[in-house]
Amino acid sequence: MLGAIMFSIVGSLLCIVLFFGIGFILNMLIKTTWFPLWLFLIIVVPLGIWHLWQPDLSLTDNVQSMLVSDIILIVAGAFGAYMSGWAIRALRRGGYKMF
Repeated sequence: MLGAIMFSIVGSLLCIVLFFGIGFILNMLIKTTWFPLWLFLIIVVPLGIWHLWQPDLSLTDNVQSMLVSDIILIVAGAFGAYMSGWAIRALRRGGYKMF
């Protein structure tokens, strides 16, 4: 039980930092604000669901088989991608032209 809690905490922090960093770099290169969040929702979430999908189970059984830790990691990644867009928007409003 303690291992699952530690995995959720460490994994969610890593997902937040990873997707914040990737989103921040994409925002600087492409000059968009919310592109990394949409990229995460359109590409990463379906790939994660596809990876966890078990073809021998029904739709409801597949949804029920997803662990809370899997859902926590998806939400943490989306939060990191959102925070990168928020940070870029705050920097642009602050007058920084490079962002």
